[in-house]
Order: sequence, then C-alpha cells, then structure tokens
Amino acid sequence: MSALQSILEYNQQFVEEKQYEVYATTKYPDKRIVILSCMDTRLVELLPKAMNLRNGDVKVVKSAGAIVNHPFGGIMRSLLVAVYELKADEVYIIGHYDCGMSAVDPDVMVGHMLERGVKQETIDILNYAGVNLDQWLRGFGDVKTSVLKSVDLVRSHPLMPAGVPVHGLVIDPETGKLDLVTDGNKA
Repeated sequence: MSALQSILEYNQQFVEEKQYEVYATTKYPDKRIVILSCMDTRLVELLPKAMNLRNGDVKVVKSAGAIVNHPFGGIMRSLLVAVYELKADEVYIIGHYDCGMSAVDPDVMVGHMLERGVKQETIDILNYAGVNLDQWLRGFGDVKTSVLKSVDLVRSHPLMPAGVPVHGLVIDPETGKLDLVTDGNKA
C-alpha cells in the first residue's frame, strides 16, 4: 500500500469517528504569535511542547533552516499575513542545532538533481537567466548567525509595523532547550 493510500484510509476513519473535534479552534492564534521554524522532523512535536503551545495558540511557518532568504518571498509574505490579517503581535524565528541546512552544498545538491532527472540544460538556462543556484541553495555555517540574519531582515522590513517584537532563538532538537539569540522586546 502506498503512503498516500494509507493516509487516506486513516483519514476516512479519523473523520468518521470525529477525532478532529478535540482540535477545534479559530484561524486566529490565541497567543497572538507567529513562529518561523525549520521543517526538521524532530521539531514537529518537540517545538510546541518545549514552548508550552497547544493547537490554536500560534501560527507556524516552516522553511528549510528557518531562513527568510528574500524580503518579498513567500516566507516574508506569510509573516506579514500573520501580523496584519491574523492578529499576531510577535514574531519568533527559531533555528535549531544540527540543522541539515548548515551542511547543504549547492554543487552536491545540483548533482542530486541531475541524478534524479533534471537536465543539465535546465541548470544552464537558470544560471544564464541570472538565477544564482549556488547562493539560493547554499546552507549556513552558524545557526545563531543565520537566525540573526533572518531576524534583522524581518525587523527592518519596510512593511513590518514598528513595535512588533521579532525574537530569535535556537532550539536543541534532542532536549528542547531554547537558547535566546535576541530578545525583540529589547531591540
């Protein structure tokens, strides 16, 4: 059985038994917080538990490395929507130790793309068109520096309202311990 078929079978039972009722909430975050975190599997349940968060408490945006890499990309748009339309009053950017993005080598990743069927001419066209794959795919060296870079981009964004605290933290994916990198209330 495929993963999709297994999920759909489980979902049918989930809905029939009304297991969703315990998760009922509104689209507005009760704690008025939006979190940008990494998509790492270790954080799916650990991060909310480590922060004492329940379903409905926060908005969560995920990206590889918890990185905001473009001031007008989808991640920044999601943070702005959370603030302006969904009543979030604080932004938390939470990276983590032992992040896979810290080791991403663009040349190796392009090699994997080629192995999985992406044509070299596609890579060449993107490079010719001005897409800097090396920069776009490159990971980071130090997670705290990466978090600070994203925090600075969000704090200084021309559309982010003044006075919205943007905090930076790093979580240990084994213990859940949070290390404060920057307190947005003091910025």
